[in-house]
Amino acid sequence: MSTAGLEQLKELLTMGTEQGIGVGALLGMTVESLEPGRVVFGLTTDPKHRNPLGTVHGGILSTLLDSAMGCAVHTSLPEGAGYTTLELKVNFVRAVPVEGVGLRCEGSVVHLGRKVATTEGRITDENGKLIAHGTSTCMVFPPVTGQ
Repeated sequence: MSTAGLEQLKELLTMGTEQGIGVGALLGMTVESLEPGRVVFGLTTDPKHRNPLGTVHGGILSTLLDSAMGCAVHTSLPEGAGYTTLELKVNFVRAVPVEGVGLRCEGSVVHLGRKVATTEGRITDENGKLIAHGTSTCMVFPPVTGQ
C-alpha cells in the first residue's frame, strides 16, 4: 500500500493547523493518529458547538465523522489520487454537553477499490461511551497522468 496519501495528509493538516485554516481549525479538531487506512481526530466540546437545545449540534458530530472517514481514505491513496464523499450515514446515540467533553473520532477504511471506497467511523467520549457512529462511501479519482 502506498503511503503517498498519508504523507500528503500530514503536510496538509500541519499547514492547516499552523495557518488556522480549514474545518479542523474552525471546529478545534486535533490529530491524534494518522496511519494507512485509519485516522483518529479529537475534539473538545465548546459552547460554540451548541444547538438550540443546548447540546452539541449533530452537524458538528457529522463533520467530525466525515473528516475522519474521508481522511482515512486519503491516507490510503497513491500520489496524485483524490476522493470525495458520495454518501454519509450517521447514527446519533446520545447527546453531548457543550462544556469541555473530550471526544475521540476514529475513521477506518473498510474497502478501497479503484473507483469507490467505503469507510466506517465511531465517536466516543472520554469515558469510552459511544456518541455516534457512521459509514461513508467515497468516489476515488485516479492520479492524473501526462501533465
